[in-house]
Amino acid sequence: MIKALLMTLLVPLAAGAFAQSEAARLDSLMAATYPTGAPGAAIAVVRNGSVVFKRGYGIADIVSDAPITPSTNFNICSMTKQFTAYAVLQLEQAGKLSLSDPINKYLPAFTPHVADAVTVRHLLTHSSGIMEHYDFVDRAKYKEFWDKDVVEVLSGVDTMNFTPGTRYQYSNAAFCILSEIIAKVSGESFPDYLYRHVLSPLGMTGSKVIQPSFTIDERSFGYTIDKDTVRLSDAGQSLFFSTMGDGGLYTSIDDYLQWITAILGKGSLDPTLVGRACTAQFPIDTARELSYGFGWFVAGRGDRRVIYHTGSNGGFRTIVFTKPSAGYAVVIFSNRTGIDLEDLIHPINAIYGIDDGAFVKLESLIN
Repeated sequence: MIKALLMTLLVPLAAGAFAQSEAARLDSLMAATYPTGAPGAAIAVVRNGSVVFKRGYGIADIVSDAPITPSTNFNICSMTKQFTAYAVLQLEQAGKLSLSDPINKYLPAFTPHVADAVTVRHLLTHSSGIMEHYDFVDRAKYKEFWDKDVVEVLSGVDTMNFTPGTRYQYSNAAFCILSEIIAKVSGESFPDYLYRHVLSPLGMTGSKVIQPSFTIDERSFGYTIDKDTVRLSDAGQSLFFSTMGDGGLYTSIDDYLQWITAILGKGSLDPTLVGRACTAQFPIDTARELSYGFGWFVAGRGDRRVIYHTGSNGGFRTIVFTKPSAGYAVVIFSNRTGIDLEDLIHPINAIYGIDDGAFVKLESLIN
């Protein structure tokens, strides 16, 4: 009887000690990776649907020396595509568009050769063949470059990289075009639509999409670090930093946790839309079971399935990795270059005993 009672008391104590050991190991890894006094990162880990680790390392702004905390806002770069894709699926559910619609239904300025062939689904899955806009821009003409400018520049381009739907090629331009379609069919600007229909309902009230005269509280700035040189590499430093649908969202670890826990099934997101977004939609590498969903990379099947995305913009680097069968996610937002966040995923997963054998490092797949 006494032995059974002791076991009842000791099991939760042992579990607590093990959890502390995991947190200490992760803290040691992150502190060694992001030293005090330099641009750094914020991180969170979710396990069994609950947040088990959340912390900031380094500084958000080398001018003010403000420390990075879980409430610091970062540009999350291409992780914005998750939100753009979800907004498109919402509008499809509301009957305002169809994924099979050609883009000329909404944006008739495109040449027929392109607009008749490319559908909304092609844009969502990086299978459109749409040319990237960077090589077609008269840089002397634009002081800032927004999603509407992407449409303006590409509407006169009559060639494509390949026949739509025949292959995968990562496309930032596609998600800029999607943000313009969202604005067209909703009657709201892309930032307004995202805030009112996605961010605010989740409680992500500190998050914003970059737009003219942009300001945001607790903002971090992105830096390029080369050996001992630290250089600002942020909004205003690049003509193309201001596009919205492909990478314009600023958010914090605190806010993003509302999104990722909802993706894992604990929140107000529509589970049907989440399920579609996080399901393989277009194959990338069949041998490694890697596909693109809607705004997410999907690898593996069944309990091995992992869902993730990275981001890179100016001096910002971001990553989210999830394993739905374990209710697990790790999220890292960083405001510096020089550290490959994908290389951090495996040691972090090892700390928490997560099998990530299905994970495929993206590398050139997002270029």
